[in-house]
Amino acid sequence: MDYFTYLCTLIWNKMQFRDIIGQESVKQTLRLSVQQGRIPHARLLTGIEGVGKLPLALAYAQYLACQNRSDTDSCGKCPACLQYAKLQHPDLHFAFPIVKSDRGDTCDDFVEQFRDLILKQPYFGLEEWYTQLGNETKQGMIYEKESQEILRKLSLKSFGNGYKVMIIWQPEKMNIACANKLLKLLEEPPAETLFILVSEHPEQLLPTILSRVQQTPVPRLEESELAQLFTNDIAHIANGSYLAAKRIQEDSGQKAKFLDDFIAMMRSAYTIGKINDPKKKYDALCYLKDWCANMADSKKSGREYQKAFLQYAQQQVRENFIFNLQCPEMNYQTADEKQFSTRFAPFINTGNVEKIMNELDRAEQQISQNGNAKIIFFDLCIQMIVLIKR
Repeated sequence: MDYFTYLCTLIWNKMQFRDIIGQESVKQTLRLSVQQGRIPHARLLTGIEGVGKLPLALAYAQYLACQNRSDTDSCGKCPACLQYAKLQHPDLHFAFPIVKSDRGDTCDDFVEQFRDLILKQPYFGLEEWYTQLGNETKQGMIYEKESQEILRKLSLKSFGNGYKVMIIWQPEKMNIACANKLLKLLEEPPAETLFILVSEHPEQLLPTILSRVQQTPVPRLEESELAQLFTNDIAHIANGSYLAAKRIQEDSGQKAKFLDDFIAMMRSAYTIGKINDPKKKYDALCYLKDWCANMADSKKSGREYQKAFLQYAQQQVRENFIFNLQCPEMNYQTADEKQFSTRFAPFINTGNVEKIMNELDRAEQQISQNGNAKIIFFDLCIQMIVLIKR
């Protein structure tokens, strides 16, 4: 076992505050709410992917259930803690996005897979979850039926005469019917019930839900904290996300493909905007059309890949804009990315950066809503042709 794997084993074999990377201020906020008896009926943990929101939710729930908690953490030895260590406490419940199949249509039908993934690696995102489900091309959702299951579970008597905890991971994936029913539960929650919502995009939640939860932002991790687990270069590029650092370390090949696709899209957009010869422009447009078709091919790149690419493209636009400011400490790029930026960065400026970012974000949202990927990418490329010329 290498040193990195050994450290991971030490961190993730428990669900306690002491085992979570960084986030000391958030840990203190959560501990104090229990110690002072000021426990909201619903808490929303928000932050980017991979900063420890789900581990914090689990450590918070375990701390609340612990029979011998200290000022700093749960004991890890009482019956409640031992059940939490296996995610088998009867008062702990989960809701999360699923993809309907012959196997079932509620979270209970997939909860063992969800627990297995948490126990293996609690710092995960939708990409890892869909891989765990064996369904990387379809979008998951929390369906209306799940709200009935949530109500049923929380209506049961508490096993330990304590709080019943419902952790909703990715609540922004609830369909509108489920969200509306959850709203009613948040308005009139059962006694001694704690909802912990773990969200990366709280702006996608209903405003009425946001108004009924206590929001707790979870910041990016410090670079020095990540550097204890990864190389300094990876810790810097990850920009505060453990999951980003882990993906960089494990799959440099995918990031290289992202860069190739980003270069192809931006070079084509620039070239088409400069060509005057109709035949050459037609050939360039055909190449761009083929690139869009390839990006939309579900057998080559599922929706999670498409979304990840668009997120990567937004990051690179931001990095190229920063590149122009000549502030290396603010730049989070690999050597290959910087090499491309030396020529591309001048075309990302105050006149177009905001509009380019908006178009990439719009495309990502449309992909998330199961829009036609070929049309979305072609429209995006046309917009890039117009904007890159500025």
